[in-house]
Amino acid sequence: MDDPSRDFLTELLETPSPSGYETRGQQVWIDYVDQFADDVRTDAYGNAIAVHEGAPDASGAPEIVLTGHADEIGFIVKSIDGDGFVRLGRIGGSDPSVSKGQHVTIHAADGPVEGVIGQHAIHLREDESETDIEDLWIDIGAESEDEARDRLEIGDPITVSSTVSWLSETRLAGRGLDNRVGTWAAAEGFRQAVETGTDATVYAVSTVQEEVGGNGARMVGFDLEPDAVVVVDVGHAVDYPSAPSEKTSQMELGGGPALGRGSTNHPAVFDALRSVADERELEVQIEALGVGTGTDADGFFTAAGAIPSQVVSVPNRYMHTPVEVIDTDDLEEIATLLGVFASRADEFTPFAVDI
Repeated sequence: MDDPSRDFLTELLETPSPSGYETRGQQVWIDYVDQFADDVRTDAYGNAIAVHEGAPDASGAPEIVLTGHADEIGFIVKSIDGDGFVRLGRIGGSDPSVSKGQHVTIHAADGPVEGVIGQHAIHLREDESETDIEDLWIDIGAESEDEARDRLEIGDPITVSSTVSWLSETRLAGRGLDNRVGTWAAAEGFRQAVETGTDATVYAVSTVQEEVGGNGARMVGFDLEPDAVVVVDVGHAVDYPSAPSEKTSQMELGGGPALGRGSTNHPAVFDALRSVADERELEVQIEALGVGTGTDADGFFTAAGAIPSQVVSVPNRYMHTPVEVIDTDDLEEIATLLGVFASRADEFTPFAVDI
């Protein structure tokens, strides 16, 4: 990974972007794709759309979307008690089992407020049963409700205060890899398609609010009505001790992009991506997704009648924790896969099943 791409990935991951509060992260993404897009725009909710216009004389050339979602899971200030402790609610699928004892940042209007999610000392615990998010509290050092309210207000978003760690040359750990790595891949695949040249009109999209229902994807799909969509998200890598590997497909870090099969995933788009991977000698993994994908593809594929959609997953250990881990070789190969697919999209049309 060259330095500009690496710097872009690091900045994306270190910019807080919880669902419903994605504007800071979206600005980072926009600033990057604006260097090689013909146009970049946003809609009323902050979905970001970059476009490379196809060749004007290429009759019938397709319109292709490469996309990932900008938002990450987190918390929200739900209430403040009389002693100044902050009670929190979920933003997306936040896991209480890894939330206790974490440093967090409350993103208030006047600037960040640092705090910690409390945890009983091991000496004082009597009940080790599962904790709900609603049972947790944040200590910001305030001694009263009024003192706390001077610094923050109800509805402020909260993220865990972790940063990016490079565990090795290609193994990257951090919070929110789900799914800024997807928006990175969409941007890089878009850049490669632009530099290679293509008759197709290609969109790179960074959506909002995937973690709370795939809302941004439905907005963009309705707006653009493309011929095909490739959604980059993360999938469960189970190559670690005691992983419940029987619950998912056998993905591993460093094994290459994972192509989804079943349900939302469109057979013609799947075949096109696999053929590109074979020609470029990119190793791929297969992810069985028989009852929906749990990604933006489920929002795109019916947003405007029927949009052929396909998920490409980045293998990811420890999803929805502050210590997600990926291999950037997989990520770079996904960007290559997307770039070649978009540059040759007219070879694969029409995207339709044979009946």
